[in-house]
Amino acid sequence: MPKNRKKRAPLRLDPGNPEILIFDVDGVLVDVRQTYWRSAIETIRHLTGKRVTHAELHRWKSKPGNNDDWRMVARWATALGKPTSYKQAQAAFAKFYWGTGGQPGNVSREEIIITAEQLKRWAKHYELNLFTGRNRKEFEFTFAKWPGRKYFRKIVTMDDVESMKPSPEGLYKILGKRRPEKALYLGDNIDDALAAREAGVPFAAIIAAGEHNYRNRAAMFRKLGAIALLPRATDVNKLLQQRAKAR
Repeated sequence: MPKNRKKRAPLRLDPGNPEILIFDVDGVLVDVRQTYWRSAIETIRHLTGKRVTHAELHRWKSKPGNNDDWRMVARWATALGKPTSYKQAQAAFAKFYWGTGGQPGNVSREEIIITAEQLKRWAKHYELNLFTGRNRKEFEFTFAKWPGRKYFRKIVTMDDVESMKPSPEGLYKILGKRRPEKALYLGDNIDDALAAREAGVPFAAIIAAGEHNYRNRAAMFRKLGAIALLPRATDVNKLLQQRAKAR
């Protein structure tokens, strides 16, 4: 945490609408089931020789500090009996994510699940920003030519901060000196919720009822102060409407 920042107690959203919407990317704006998730499972099999399931993946993703897939893979493979460093996990993961030997990787399966038109509508009423655990290369591959990108005022990737989630550094970069309760952060990972709580930014979790380990994940989000559990990012529209009526 920056030296001039004091630890804030968790805050709730104002009775009215927020002024700033901050989005995570994976699982919020992009469907990563066939990209990051698939790459993680294939990397674990490559490193350990063991077949693992999506249910196991989500148990590891739900552990604090595992928003970074390379760190998660290193910890997971080590727990399965194959000691793996962060750099080793990163190199192995890249072969499946980016591809190798002329073969396309899983990144080619990536799908943006929010329309540029929806972002345009949000941008008419709110300041839009991104705080993602992706590095800049990964972010640019998917979003460089996407027309919705122009609606984001600030984009903070892992290359733009010294400490990754659950550190709130990226949220601080976006907010500056503005009041954190005027923002709303949408994320799908435990580290997103922890970063928001540390920064005092209201948090809405993107999680659908049919997802793996839903009950435990939902309970963790509620425990960390999530103001809502939303099946999709677009469901924030209902939340914003409810908050507007409460003014």
